[in-house]
Amino acid sequence: MTAAPPPRGSSGQPADLRSLPTAQPLVEARDVCVRYGGILVLEHVDLAVRSGEIVTLIGPNGSGKTTLIRLLGGLAEPDTGSIHRQTGLRIGYVPQKANIRPSLPLSVARFLALGGKASKAAIAEALAEVGVEGLARASVHGLSGGEFQRVALARALLRKPDLLLLDEPAQGVDLAGQAQLYDLIDGLRRQRGLGVVLSSHDLHLVMAATDRVVCLNGHVCCAGPPASVASDPAFRRLFGDAAAALAVYRHDPAHDHAHDQCPDHGHDQGHDHGHDHHRG
Repeated sequence: MTAAPPPRGSSGQPADLRSLPTAQPLVEARDVCVRYGGILVLEHVDLAVRSGEIVTLIGPNGSGKTTLIRLLGGLAEPDTGSIHRQTGLRIGYVPQKANIRPSLPLSVARFLALGGKASKAAIAEALAEVGVEGLARASVHGLSGGEFQRVALARALLRKPDLLLLDEPAQGVDLAGQAQLYDLIDGLRRQRGLGVVLSSHDLHLVMAATDRVVCLNGHVCCAGPPASVASDPAFRRLFGDAAAALAVYRHDPAHDHAHDQCPDHGHDQGHDHGHDHHRG
């Protein structure tokens, strides 16, 4: 199956593929199970992701979110079940943690160029697309959590992906920055026709920034549109009081968040320099 460019409307912008339920999935997990050290991390999980949609994985620590994202991206294999990807599928991946040695002098531009053949023009364009065009010469070690997440997203975009896999993209970002980051991700999927899978612990902003929610706790507890999942008994059992108090937040991009900003986390808080991809 060959990956085709997303259908475009009369304006030349990507069509809303959510209105095309028969569109072939970019990637699909079928009845996957994963064990680590004899512990069942994912049990009989099914998930299909199509162009133009944002799917958010939510669940507590250890629920399998990171593991599922790595399966979809081909970074891990299921013990049973299967993963199916469109032929030629290009994937942009932003891990939960970046393995960057603090002692390594590294500018943003050099970080984006690592492991690839991106031109200076392509790097500048990617940074501009995520709103941090002025950071090319900055040290990655001096970035705030929000700045680093945007730089990491720019690096993923250099692959010209059909599918973005974002593991906790709002980690280390303040509340105002989270809303802006989710707006950015939404704009990218609309402009590029991307499929997006992201994971999150947040139950408010993210529920308004997604088309479909998959609630994980080793298995799929419930799935569907945000409003439907928010009222699902399985969701309420899993998240308790937080779920009961949840009103699906509709973020207005024009809203001024200046009054509720708090200091952004520093680089060392926003993205640790280790890896722990076994369990989400």
